[in-house]
Amino acid sequence: MELKIVEMKIPEGANLVLGQSHFIKTAEDIYEVMAGGVPGAKFGVAFS
Repeated sequence: MELKIVEMKIPEGANLVLGQSHFIKTAEDIYEVMAGGVPGAKFGVAFS
């Protein structure tokens, strides 16, 4: 396993939910929680 440190610039006043997985179902689960739990939220989900 390779671990990397990545610098992130988060705008002041922003909230961050960060999830990581190697399993596509987990990416879908994160999407469903954000879409269903926070009406009108702006977010993105990526999987690679």
